[in-house]
Amino acid sequence: MTRVAIACKPHREELARIVPELVDWLRRHNYEPLLDHEGGEYAQTAPSVPRADLPRHAPALVIVLGGNGTLLSVARIFAALGTPILSVNLGFLGFLTEVKLTDLYSTLESWCDGCHSVDERAMLDAALWRAGAEHSCYTALNEIVVSKGDIARMGEFAVELDGKNVARFRADGVIASTPTGSTAYTLAANGPILTPDVDALVVTPICPHLLTLRPIVVRGDAHLTIRIEGVPELALLTVDGQQAVPLLKGDEVRCHRSTHTVKLVRLSESGFFEALRSKLSWGEL
Repeated sequence: MTRVAIACKPHREELARIVPELVDWLRRHNYEPLLDHEGGEYAQTAPSVPRADLPRHAPALVIVLGGNGTLLSVARIFAALGTPILSVNLGFLGFLTEVKLTDLYSTLESWCDGCHSVDERAMLDAALWRAGAEHSCYTALNEIVVSKGDIARMGEFAVELDGKNVARFRADGVIASTPTGSTAYTLAANGPILTPDVDALVVTPICPHLLTLRPIVVRGDAHLTIRIEGVPELALLTVDGQQAVPLLKGDEVRCHRSTHTVKLVRLSESGFFEALRSKLSWGEL
């Protein structure tokens, strides 16, 4: 029996109704449901495992019931497998989770019949280098952020592209964003909007001291290095706004396009611009 994983946003009252109904629908269509522990709270009749263990069970599909944050965490977990993800919006903005709850079963039926479209999104790999050696590595769907800590003083950062100096400046930080992430943190920092199929990365300074320092768009296969030149107290490497790693002066964060992608199940290919209009009021009079 084909296995389908279900990952849920915690503490949502509507899941008490949605999850048992979804488990029943999957079983009636000869699929074996497997829940993360968050979803297991709402359907004791189906097995559940920690979310990080879901990929070990090799599901054919992952259904995400939540918002952008839930999808981002699931996307990183399944990055190496390339498992398609059907993301249903239960969050506030839900820019990535374009499928409405009312469209859940029609989208599932489309997936069962092989009539769905797949929206493939690029990811970003980042390696933290410290004292000349690789310290740790990370993968992001939206963005990698290097920033100063809570104290209200700017840090000093240097940016290199393919080994060549780009800029050295004082700012609150630097965002390296995928096209998907161009509608997230980098958009709030006055970065450009990129359609998901553009082969590019966006480099955006956060509150730079120089008014002329603007976001730049670089090739998708570029190798980007962000170096900590000076920090007032604390600097952080943040991955999709969910993982935070303390940084030291002299640390380098080396970013490049990942070999992995995220595959989002859609009913149509026009969802990106629909999301721009409905969620960001883009192009609306």
